Amino acid sequence: MSLSPHPTYKRILIVMMTLMLCASSLSNAALGDRNLSRGSRGPEVAELQKRLSMLGYVVGSIDGIYGRQTEARVRLFQKEHGLSADGIAGVRTIRELKRLTGESVTVGGTAIGYKNSDINLLARLVSAEAKGEPYRGQIAVASVVLNRVQSSSFPNTIPDVIYQPGAFSPVADGSIWNEPIPSAYNAVYEALHGTDPAYGALFFFNPAKTSNNYIWSRPQIIQIGKHIFCR
Repeated sequence: MSLSPHPTYKRILIVMMTLMLCASSLSNAALGDRNLSRGSRGPEVAELQKRLSMLGYVVGSIDGIYGRQTEARVRLFQKEHGLSADGIAGVRTIRELKRLTGESVTVGGTAIGYKNSDINLLARLVSAEAKGEPYRGQIAVASVVLNRVQSSSFPNTIPDVIYQPGAFSPVADGSIWNEPIPSAYNAVYEALHGTDPAYGALFFFNPAKTSNNYIWSRPQIIQIGKHIFCR
């Protein structure tokens, strides 16, 4: 003889299952799946923070927590782009943010080039990492980022490569937000058109400034200026 659970237990079970489903959907949410506001947390908040930072609305640490600073940057972005400045990242705000930071594609979804924000971000990195280096060395730094984009061992977009935790010191120390030197843009455009003085390198470092065993263990390809480029 089977026994039916008490109605109270049934209600508790239903509530628990509902909460589990909600938690699962939130953990798999992508940017745009829900409105984000003060107190929101998760990978989609981190994506929002990253895209804001790409456009110069620096939120500080990209930690996936929608705090006061993130809310302030969302308000500023909304105000400067003709949106209701309520500090809530809703459908219109996220759509505009994605439009300005996503990769350009055809109607069929084929990539046709990078957004200006990607180029600007890469130029900022090149400037921060290679200001004062030979122009060829600046192209090589840009090439390392693009080589990582093409590598299965790294993220597949310029922003994701640059913002990968611990990847580039200018992101950590904030110098990536300094105004890029003019040659950095030229170096980025040359790298985007296939010039690679680093011959496929995925890493570079200044031997006078690092004692990191891992980076020293990488197979070295070439030295340009003060940077050694390696696989």
